[in-house]
Amino acid sequence: MKEEEVNRCQIQNWYPKFKSLTIKTKFHKLPESFITYLTDDTVPFLLPNSVTNQNAMPNRVHNPHEEDEFQVPEEGSDNEAEESNLLLPSFPELELEIKDSIETLGGSIFPKLNWSAPKDSAWISPSQNLSCSCLSEIALLFRSSDSLLHDLCNAYDSCSDKVSLRPESFYLALRKWYPCLKPEMEFRCFVKSKELVGICQREVTTFYPVLVHEKELLKGLIEEFFDEHIRMGFESESYTFDVYVTKERRVKVIDFNTWCGSTLPLMYTWEELEEIRVEDSELELRIVESRRSVLPGLKTAVPYDYLDVSSGSGWDQVIKKAEEQFQRENSDEVA
Repeated sequence: MKEEEVNRCQIQNWYPKFKSLTIKTKFHKLPESFITYLTDDTVPFLLPNSVTNQNAMPNRVHNPHEEDEFQVPEEGSDNEAEESNLLLPSFPELELEIKDSIETLGGSIFPKLNWSAPKDSAWISPSQNLSCSCLSEIALLFRSSDSLLHDLCNAYDSCSDKVSLRPESFYLALRKWYPCLKPEMEFRCFVKSKELVGICQREVTTFYPVLVHEKELLKGLIEEFFDEHIRMGFESESYTFDVYVTKERRVKVIDFNTWCGSTLPLMYTWEELEEIRVEDSELELRIVESRRSVLPGLKTAVPYDYLDVSSGSGWDQVIKKAEEQFQRENSDEVA
């Protein structure tokens, strides 16, 4: 993998070409002071001081030596309050720009950096998802995310011609939030030598019966979309891309990612994808076929490779019980 392939997958680079085929997005070039705020773990975790939102999320300083108590400062003079505010991180120009963009996008967005979204920190959000309406909510997700460290510090680690330590600039991408999107309709697609060689559902921790019934239809829609819009539009030879299929059966691009590197192959392995012979392989759409086939992931907080799912193991028994319960529920519905 080359640096140029990694750079093509930055959202600010591919978005202009595929703007009509993806989610509406606004971009903000981030100042170095904000990058330092995200990466400096030697200072307390404080949310930015808001210049627009008087009801912004309160700042709390987390002290690992005082796990069971929070220090509540006594009321002081106005001067003391002003001095305290001076210590808070503040990005007034960026905040005002973000506020305008969020309003343009309908009031709610989900944020990402050049490559990654902070999916691993959704648990800390009051909404339990990536929906944000102000800078403070974005900062909370970003500062709590381990996955964003890839963008900030390790983006080029897998490159054979690695020269850069980081991209020239970091961008905040604000993507319009759609509360009704169905996770079962997002798919990861694998392209090898300009040929679509594999597709699988993106959310592998859940069984969705609808996918069993519409598997061939969905595969045809995605394959047609790739042939018409992606094959000649994206410059890399081998890469992955994520799509969403709407209820109107239109396909939308969600993201582009590198072939191998930090990209998860989900229901494939990179070894088997590398071995696929483009000229004589039949395209396959892999889905979770039953509740017993669910792959543990972020929802279990345990990497799949660490789990023993062999016959007689604890996970094997759990999966069998889940399948039996599912069959009973189906029998009750039929009855």
